[in-house]
Amino acid sequence: MEIHHGKLYTGYVNKRNEIEEKLKSVDLAAANQTYSDLRTLKVEETFAGNGVVLHEAYFGVLGGKGGRPEGALLAGMEKEWGSYEKWEAEFKATGMAVRGWVVLAHDTNDGRLHNYVGDAHNQGGMWGAIPLLVLDVYEHAYFIDYGSDRAKYISDYMSNINWKPAEVVYSKFAK
Repeated sequence: MEIHHGKLYTGYVNKRNEIEEKLKSVDLAAANQTYSDLRTLKVEETFAGNGVVLHEAYFGVLGGKGGRPEGALLAGMEKEWGSYEKWEAEFKATGMAVRGWVVLAHDTNDGRLHNYVGDAHNQGGMWGAIPLLVLDVYEHAYFIDYGSDRAKYISDYMSNINWKPAEVVYSKFAK
């Protein structure tokens, strides 16, 4: 976790700040869709920015005792998947299938919960979806401690969730 948070996450924060600074003076007249400094900076702005947002959400739910959420979030999961257990099975399986991220999100477009994926920070997310629970399955997140045993890492992640932050965010949107 020290390397993950202290170096990788911090690197995204620093790179995002650097990109934002460069955007202040980029040559707008040279912009085009094939290649331009503006295009490159804007693409990498979403990569670094989402790297920050996703890591903050990931670290923000760690340190709990697992279990299951309560209240509106649990009710929402049961409505969408039929049971918490069915949601958890899909979330874990999705973690085995994706290259980067699994995100339990409230999608403001349809008012439903979804398990979305992203193979890269700026690929796969849904506009208008609010992350509630984020699982980082890039190898850097688990390889030092788990080797190639991603399933064990995901299982341990599930037993270390603090559901309160996700419940608080969801309660702002649940109807």
